Amino acid sequence: MAGETKLTGQLAAKRCVITGAARGIGRAIAERFAAEGATVIATDIDETEGRATADAIGCRFERLDVGSEDDWSAFAEKVPQADVVVNNAGITGFEDGPARHDPEYASLAEWHKVHRVNLDGTFLGCRYAIGAMKARGTGSIVNISSRSGLVGIPGAAAYASSKAAIRNHTKTVALYCAQQGWKIRCNLIHPAAILTPIWEPMLGDGPDREEKMQALVSDTPLRRFGTPEEVAAIALMLAGDEATYVTGTEINVDGGLLAGSAASPG
Repeated sequence: MAGETKLTGQLAAKRCVITGAARGIGRAIAERFAAEGATVIATDIDETEGRATADAIGCRFERLDVGSEDDWSAFAEKVPQADVVVNNAGITGFEDGPARHDPEYASLAEWHKVHRVNLDGTFLGCRYAIGAMKARGTGSIVNISSRSGLVGIPGAAAYASSKAAIRNHTKTVALYCAQQGWKIRCNLIHPAAILTPIWEPMLGDGPDREEKMQALVSDTPLRRFGTPEEVAAIALMLAGDEATYVTGTEINVDGGLLAGSAASPG
């Protein structure tokens, strides 16, 4: 598992906005950034859990529906400047239970719902970030995609499509900012099987939980789930001032999944 965290204080004096920060990867990033000295503004559509998370971390909370242009406009008035923006908020489409999300039976309404949060939310978050950073001409945007944005996912077509589009838009934003002469970087993280609450409906709390976990990561070379803290460590690197020559790039946090097979030749 992840080793002992070593704090460096590299985000001291930086204002960092993190979407979808109430739980999972977003919360881990908020916790790590705060520990590294950042002034963190944690946002989420879930006001109850979002405030609880912010209280636990000791940071500011703002309710934000990332798919709403009006919400982003109101947020920009409250937080007009930022040094780092992490566009993490996202949904799979399965939050309300089992549903058909394959290319044949997925409904247009569900397709739009997933893209509204994942893709529209990232577009609006990047647009906000540019406005919040361009006066000083420097900053870091970190978008959270998924391994699902790099390969086809027959049972989650909208999710995979939205994450693939985030990949492309990240590169577009990076090039646009460089074109303007700004030192505003935009990079991307592709997490794979990271053990967050999103997996709980599949894992359950029964005696076969460990067996289910092993089955779900059986094709991962490192043979385990990743942790939100391991994703947060990569977000920290991209957010900090030691990665100022890194823009338009993508990092897989997938236990070697996309490297190929770790199986021995037969």
